[in-house]
This record gives sequence, C-alpha cells and structure tokens, in this order.
Amino acid sequence: MNKLAFVFPGQGAQTVGMGKDFYEKYDVAKKLFREADEALGYSIMKMCFEGPAEDLQLTANTQPAILTMSVIAGAILRENGVEPDIAGGHSLGEYSALVQAGVLSFQDAVVLVHKRGQYMQEAVPVGEGSMAAIIGLADDVIVKACEESSSVGAVQAVNFNCPGQTVIAGTTAGVEAAVSALKEAGAKKAVILPVSAPFHSTLMKPAAEKLAAELDKVEIHDAKFPVVSNYTGRLEEKAEEIKKNLVLQADHPVKWIDCVKTMQSFGADTFIEAGPGKTLCGFNRRIDKSLVSQNVENEESLKKTLDYLKEVR
Repeated sequence: MNKLAFVFPGQGAQTVGMGKDFYEKYDVAKKLFREADEALGYSIMKMCFEGPAEDLQLTANTQPAILTMSVIAGAILRENGVEPDIAGGHSLGEYSALVQAGVLSFQDAVVLVHKRGQYMQEAVPVGEGSMAAIIGLADDVIVKACEESSSVGAVQAVNFNCPGQTVIAGTTAGVEAAVSALKEAGAKKAVILPVSAPFHSTLMKPAAEKLAAELDKVEIHDAKFPVVSNYTGRLEEKAEEIKKNLVLQADHPVKWIDCVKTMQSFGADTFIEAGPGKTLCGFNRRIDKSLVSQNVENEESLKKTLDYLKEVR
C-alpha cells in the first residue's frame, strides 16, 4: 500500500441522525460534540441527532454539523491506528482536513464555519442566487456557456467535481439562462440544486472579506502533513499560504479533480472519506477507477474500512 489520504465532504451530505452511533460508543465523539456545542453556544449535537431537517439544512448549521461529524470520524480512525499521509476536503471539507492536520483547533474551526455559513447566506439574499449541477458535458463547453449567459446575470463554473460533473453558480437569472443553453448543448442533465446561496461564485466576495477578518482572530499553524487547497489544487503546509487560500476559496471555484490528482501524484492510492455520505468516493471512481475509496460515516462503514485496511496492510 502506498500513501493513505483522508478526504472530507462538503455541504449536502448532512442527514438527521448522523453521528449518533459514534456518540453512543466513543468517548472522543462525546468530547467533540460537547466542545462544538460549547463553542457555538447552541446544541449542534441535538440538531444532528434529532433535526429538524429544515434547521440542519440552514448553511450556518450545516457547516458546523458536517465539520463536527467529519472530525469525529477522522478521530475514531486515528484511535484505531489509521493515520493519514495527506488530506483534502471539498469546500467546507477543507476545514475538516485542516483540523486533522493541526492547522486549526477544532473549536476555532467550528465557529469559523458557522460564521462562514452566515456570511455566505448574507452575501446574496435568498432567491437571488442559485446553483446547478451539469452532467455529461466537457468543462470547456460549460465555461463558455456561462460566459455567454453572463449578459443575463452573473454565472460561472464553480465546482469541478469529476469528469462529466460540474456545478455552476451565480444569480438565479444567470444560472437559468446557462442551464437552458447547456441543455441545448447536449447536457445529459442540468439540475437546479436545492441550495440557498451561489457558493464559490464571485457573488461571495462580501463573505470572503468577512471571513478574512475572522481568520485574523484565530491561531493558524503549519500543517503536520500536506493538505490540498481547493483554490490552487496544490499541496500546502505553510500557515500563511493556507490562510490566504481559505479566504480565496470562498469566492473562487473548487478544483476537486486537481486536488485528487495532486494527492495521487503524492503517492496516495487509498482514500478514506471521513464524514457523512459517499459523495467523494463517487467522484473518485469517475476521476480514476484505480483509486481505492472507503468511507466512514457510522459504525458499520467504520468496521468495513478497518477490516479492509487490516487485510491490505
């Protein structure tokens, strides 16, 4: 086995009930859920376990909830002797990766992503921005259609997730215009996503500016192992560089394909998605079928992943 990568999901992976079986069995899960509740001043734990789903879907709650769940999954893996050589995360997931690498403390990260969610939501009033997933078209075709639709309203490609799946974001009018142009261009699917803001688009600039001020208030350390940056698609270890790119990440595209290829070039051939869902495992299959992807989101998937690692190691 070469190198092992931990990867962490972004928004959209949340489900009511997540983390409950970990909480019941592991002290580290109890400790981290308690720390999150204390840092936030409200119970994200109760929201994860009991919902309601509408509250969990609010960006300012979703982000700390997924981060907490992801950091717990990573901590349980490490308690079982599984250590990453490298890490990465999709959008919000980059913060989970940085906690694992010792760049941010868990408490600072949980408050940061709560505020990040608030700032993103405030940047564009609900209903005025949207996002859409485009399936089955080349990136250059999507980029060009967005440029052409920008006369109607700002729109751009913001998540380069895997070959054949790219997400666009911008003003509602701009996204709708691009979606119809892309359907005409032969997209297999062009679906408006159920999100409340146009994440990673230029419309997020006010959020990025507020985030920069918050990042100035927390301690940021050099990484204990390399973490890939969504903004550059390259490895980072220096605190200053990481901080700068976290600000840029808020209003620039997520280069996830580049992130995975960078981790591969580093020698990672086994990826463990720590946190709710299996979205990144799915992206990996489309980026390179030779990659081994496991996930850890509950007791059952943890056991499966640990059994697999025992076997190959």
